[in-house]
Amino acid sequence: MAKVGVLLSGCGVYDGSEIHEAVITMLALDRAGAEIVCMAPNKNQHHVINHLTMEQMNETRNVLVESARIARGNIRDLKTVTAKDIDALIMPGGFGAAKNLSEFAFKRTQALVDAEVERLLKEMVQAKKPIGAICISPATVALALGSIGPTLTVGNDVETIGAIEALGGKHRACMVHEIAVDEENRIVTTPAYMLGPGIKDVASGIENLVAKIMAMIT
Repeated sequence: MAKVGVLLSGCGVYDGSEIHEAVITMLALDRAGAEIVCMAPNKNQHHVINHLTMEQMNETRNVLVESARIARGNIRDLKTVTAKDIDALIMPGGFGAAKNLSEFAFKRTQALVDAEVERLLKEMVQAKKPIGAICISPATVALALGSIGPTLTVGNDVETIGAIEALGGKHRACMVHEIAVDEENRIVTTPAYMLGPGIKDVASGIENLVAKIMAMIT
Protein backbone atom coordinates (compact mmCIF):
# COMPACT_ATOMS: atom_id res chain seq x y z
CA MET A 1 0.00 0.00 0.00
CA ALA A 2 1.37 3.39 -0.99
CA LYS A 3 1.99 5.82 1.87
CA VAL A 4 1.18 9.42 0.97
CA GLY A 5 2.02 12.28 3.28
CA VAL A 6 -0.44 15.15 3.67
CA LEU A 7 1.29 18.24 5.00
CA LEU A 8 -1.15 20.41 6.95
CA SER A 9 -0.69 23.97 8.19
CA GLY A 10 -3.47 24.44 10.75
CA CYS A 11 -7.25 24.35 10.53
CA GLY A 12 -9.07 27.06 8.59
CA VAL A 13 -8.48 28.84 5.31
CA TYR A 14 -7.38 32.22 6.67
CA ASP A 15 -4.74 31.04 9.13
CA GLY A 16 -4.23 27.33 8.41
CA SER A 17 -5.11 24.59 5.94
CA GLU A 18 -8.09 25.08 3.64
CA ILE A 19 -10.38 22.44 5.11
CA HIS A 20 -12.23 21.58 1.89
CA GLU A 21 -8.95 21.06 0.05
CA ALA A 22 -7.48 18.96 2.86
CA VAL A 23 -10.55 16.71 3.19
CA ILE A 24 -10.96 16.27 -0.58
CA THR A 25 -7.29 15.29 -0.78
CA MET A 26 -7.67 12.72 1.98
CA LEU A 27 -10.91 11.35 0.52
CA ALA A 28 -9.34 10.93 -2.92
CA LEU A 29 -6.29 9.23 -1.41
CA ASP A 30 -8.45 6.86 0.64
CA ARG A 31 -10.51 5.97 -2.43
CA ALA A 32 -7.26 5.30 -4.31
CA GLY A 33 -6.20 2.83 -1.62
CA ALA A 34 -3.36 4.89 -0.16
CA GLU A 35 -2.31 5.00 3.47
CA ILE A 36 -2.55 8.63 4.55
CA VAL A 37 0.22 10.03 6.75
CA CYS A 38 -0.86 13.43 8.05
CA MET A 39 1.82 15.73 9.43
CA ALA A 40 2.33 19.34 10.49
CA PRO A 41 5.02 21.51 12.07
CA ASN A 42 4.92 21.62 15.86
CA LYS A 43 5.03 25.40 16.31
CA ASN A 44 2.73 28.34 16.86
CA GLN A 45 0.68 29.73 13.99
CA HIS A 46 1.71 33.12 12.64
CA HIS A 47 -1.60 34.45 14.00
CA VAL A 48 -5.20 33.40 14.61
CA ILE A 49 -8.07 34.71 12.48
CA ASN A 50 -11.73 34.72 13.53
CA HIS A 51 -13.29 33.07 10.50
CA LEU A 52 -16.65 34.71 11.20
CA THR A 53 -15.47 38.33 11.44
CA MET A 54 -12.12 37.99 9.59
CA GLU A 55 -10.47 39.86 12.45
CA GLN A 56 -7.23 38.82 14.12
CA MET A 57 -7.73 37.29 17.56
CA ASN A 58 -5.57 37.91 20.61
CA GLU A 59 -4.62 34.29 21.21
CA THR A 60 -2.04 31.71 20.22
CA ARG A 61 -2.63 28.34 18.57
CA ASN A 62 -0.30 25.53 17.64
CA VAL A 63 -0.11 24.38 14.01
CA LEU A 64 0.18 20.68 14.89
CA VAL A 65 -2.64 20.80 17.43
CA GLU A 66 -4.97 22.65 15.04
CA SER A 67 -4.08 20.34 12.14
CA ALA A 68 -4.99 17.37 14.34
CA ARG A 69 -8.61 18.54 14.07
CA ILE A 70 -8.60 17.70 10.36
CA ALA A 71 -6.63 14.47 10.87
CA ARG A 72 -8.95 13.29 13.67
CA GLY A 73 -5.89 13.11 15.90
CA ASN A 74 -3.95 10.74 13.64
CA ILE A 75 -1.05 13.05 12.84
CA ARG A 76 2.72 13.23 13.18
CA ASP A 77 5.06 16.03 14.12
CA LEU A 78 6.71 16.99 10.83
CA LYS A 79 10.20 16.75 12.32
CA THR A 80 9.71 12.98 12.80
CA VAL A 81 8.91 12.37 9.10
CA THR A 82 11.51 11.79 6.40
CA ALA A 83 11.21 10.95 2.71
CA LYS A 84 11.96 7.33 3.64
CA ASP A 85 8.64 7.17 5.49
CA ILE A 86 6.38 8.12 2.56
CA ASP A 87 6.05 7.44 -1.17
CA ALA A 88 4.66 10.88 -2.06
CA LEU A 89 3.77 14.18 -0.39
CA ILE A 90 0.76 16.44 -0.96
CA MET A 91 0.36 19.97 0.42
CA PRO A 92 -3.22 21.34 0.59
CA GLY A 93 -3.59 25.10 0.36
CA GLY A 94 -5.09 27.70 2.64
CA PHE A 95 -3.26 30.78 3.88
CA GLY A 96 -1.50 28.61 6.46
CA ALA A 97 0.61 27.20 3.63
CA ALA A 98 1.90 30.74 3.04
CA LYS A 99 1.90 31.87 6.69
CA ASN A 100 2.95 28.82 8.71
CA LEU A 101 4.83 26.62 6.22
CA SER A 102 6.62 29.67 4.86
CA GLU A 103 6.48 33.46 5.10
CA PHE A 104 5.30 33.90 1.51
CA ALA A 105 2.10 35.74 2.50
CA PHE A 106 4.14 38.52 4.08
CA LYS A 107 7.56 38.60 2.41
CA ARG A 108 6.95 37.10 -1.04
CA THR A 109 10.26 36.39 -2.76
CA GLN A 110 12.24 37.34 0.37
CA ALA A 111 10.37 34.84 2.53
CA LEU A 112 11.90 31.98 4.46
CA VAL A 113 10.50 28.45 4.42
CA ASP A 114 9.98 26.56 7.67
CA ALA A 115 13.18 24.56 8.12
CA GLU A 116 11.41 21.19 8.46
CA VAL A 117 9.18 21.87 5.45
CA GLU A 118 12.19 22.77 3.33
CA ARG A 119 14.07 19.71 4.53
CA LEU A 120 11.28 17.31 3.61
CA LEU A 121 10.64 18.90 0.21
CA LYS A 122 14.33 18.65 -0.68
CA GLU A 123 14.47 15.06 0.57
CA MET A 124 11.50 14.17 -1.64
CA VAL A 125 13.16 15.69 -4.70
CA GLN A 126 16.45 13.95 -3.98
CA ALA A 127 14.62 10.64 -3.59
CA LYS A 128 12.67 11.33 -6.82
CA LYS A 129 9.38 10.90 -4.98
CA PRO A 130 6.29 12.83 -6.18
CA ILE A 131 5.16 16.11 -4.63
CA GLY A 132 1.66 17.53 -5.03
CA ALA A 133 0.84 21.15 -4.17
CA ILE A 134 -2.62 22.71 -4.14
CA CYS A 135 -3.91 26.30 -4.26
CA ILE A 136 -1.30 28.73 -2.81
CA SER A 137 1.07 26.00 -1.58
CA PRO A 138 3.04 25.96 -4.88
CA ALA A 139 4.45 29.32 -3.77
CA THR A 140 6.11 27.60 -0.80
CA VAL A 141 7.38 24.91 -3.17
CA ALA A 142 8.90 27.64 -5.34
CA LEU A 143 10.60 29.19 -2.31
CA ALA A 144 12.12 25.85 -1.29
CA LEU A 145 12.86 24.40 -4.73
CA GLY A 146 13.23 27.37 -7.06
CA SER A 147 16.79 26.36 -7.88
CA ILE A 148 15.55 23.30 -9.80
CA GLY A 149 13.13 25.39 -11.90
CA PRO A 150 9.90 23.56 -11.06
CA THR A 151 6.86 23.92 -13.30
CA LEU A 152 3.92 25.01 -11.12
CA THR A 153 0.45 26.51 -11.32
CA VAL A 154 -1.58 28.85 -9.15
CA GLY A 155 -4.19 29.39 -11.86
CA ASN A 156 -4.01 32.95 -13.13
CA ASP A 157 -3.09 35.10 -10.10
CA VAL A 158 -0.70 37.62 -11.64
CA GLU A 159 1.10 38.68 -8.45
CA THR A 160 1.75 35.13 -7.28
CA ILE A 161 2.79 34.04 -10.77
CA GLY A 162 5.33 36.86 -10.85
CA ALA A 163 6.76 35.78 -7.52
CA ILE A 164 7.00 32.13 -8.55
CA GLU A 165 8.84 33.08 -11.73
CA ALA A 166 11.16 35.45 -9.84
CA LEU A 167 12.08 32.54 -7.57
CA GLY A 168 13.05 30.39 -10.54
CA GLY A 169 9.81 28.53 -11.13
CA LYS A 170 8.04 28.15 -14.45
CA HIS A 171 4.34 28.93 -14.29
CA ARG A 172 1.67 27.19 -16.34
CA ALA A 173 -1.79 28.75 -16.38
CA CYS A 174 -4.49 26.19 -15.57
CA MET A 175 -8.24 26.03 -15.15
CA VAL A 176 -9.59 24.80 -11.82
CA HIS A 177 -10.07 21.22 -13.05
CA GLU A 178 -6.60 21.03 -14.60
CA ILE A 179 -3.20 20.05 -13.24
CA ALA A 180 0.29 21.20 -14.14
CA VAL A 181 2.68 18.26 -14.30
CA ASP A 182 6.44 18.65 -14.02
CA GLU A 183 7.54 15.19 -15.11
CA GLU A 184 11.24 15.88 -14.66
CA ASN A 185 10.95 17.04 -11.06
CA ARG A 186 7.89 14.87 -10.31
CA ILE A 187 5.77 17.79 -9.06
CA VAL A 188 2.01 18.12 -9.68
CA THR A 189 0.01 21.26 -8.90
CA THR A 190 -3.57 22.48 -9.26
CA PRO A 191 -5.21 25.91 -8.59
CA ALA A 192 -8.16 24.80 -6.41
CA TYR A 193 -9.51 27.82 -4.49
CA MET A 194 -7.06 30.18 -6.19
CA LEU A 195 -9.76 29.96 -8.86
CA GLY A 196 -12.78 28.24 -7.25
CA PRO A 197 -15.62 28.99 -7.47
CA GLY A 198 -17.08 26.09 -5.49
CA ILE A 199 -16.26 22.84 -3.76
CA LYS A 200 -17.26 20.64 -6.70
CA ASP A 201 -14.98 22.62 -9.01
CA VAL A 202 -12.07 22.46 -6.58
CA ALA A 203 -12.63 18.73 -6.10
CA SER A 204 -12.22 18.03 -9.81
CA GLY A 205 -8.68 19.42 -9.88
CA ILE A 206 -7.62 17.85 -6.59
CA GLU A 207 -8.94 14.45 -7.67
CA ASN A 208 -6.94 14.74 -10.89
CA LEU A 209 -3.85 15.69 -8.88
CA VAL A 210 -4.23 12.71 -6.55
CA ALA A 211 -4.74 10.36 -9.49
CA LYS A 212 -1.55 11.62 -11.13
CA ILE A 213 0.45 11.42 -7.89
CA MET A 214 -0.70 7.82 -7.39
CA ALA A 215 0.27 6.96 -10.97
CA MET A 216 3.74 8.43 -10.40
CA ILE A 217 4.46 6.29 -7.35
CA THR A 218 6.73 3.45 -8.38
